[in-house]
Amino acid sequence: MDASPYVDHVVAASPGPSGVPDVGGGEAPPGAEDMLKVLRWVAWSVTVLCVAGIFGVAARMAVDHSRGGGREHARGLGFVLGACLLVGSASGIVGAFV
Repeated sequence: MDASPYVDHVVAASPGPSGVPDVGGGEAPPGAEDMLKVLRWVAWSVTVLCVAGIFGVAARMAVDHSRGGGREHARGLGFVLGACLLVGSASGIVGAFV
């Protein structure tokens, strides 16, 4: 028995390609330069806030050094450094998921 007519029928009845279309890296819409400028401003502003946060923790450490409270200062510095880490790696984090 020759199976070739059956194979042709099965191939013809199989569904076409499906799934999510490959769009590559995408394409920026018109006006995206302005959005990037705003993101740069936000990144710069958050960086300034991180520097100010470190200054604030240092100031509190200098004022409270005789009263102890080193744990709270270390905690505050940890939060500020975590924010710095997020700011510095934001585009890398997003790039890892996209």
